[in-house]
Amino acid sequence: MARYTLVEPGQDPAERLAQTQAVLMRRGWTQSIVTFDNTGNSDPAVRPQMARLFTALCDRDIHGIIAVSQVDISTFPQVYTDTLAILRARGGFLDLARDECSL
Repeated sequence: MARYTLVEPGQDPAERLAQTQAVLMRRGWTQSIVTFDNTGNSDPAVRPQMARLFTALCDRDIHGIIAVSQVDISTFPQVYTDTLAILRARGGFLDLARDECSL
């Protein structure tokens, strides 16, 4: 499993990553990657660490990604949906620490 969050430039990702750790522990999963992008609200397709996670999914190094909420992927519904489709196409999934509708 990978733990991932998106933050603004200069923002500390520790608090958001701690929330993903709680999901990991609750589910009894083993983590292999912990990472974040600090690009702000950019398209997931151009985020370096998101690309790293897509590659890890393709290589079967991970099976899924834990993020805090939908905004870690995108605030735009179509981009979020497209990214979920990409994850599924690579055999992966997304688990959220919060409900999809919460920020």
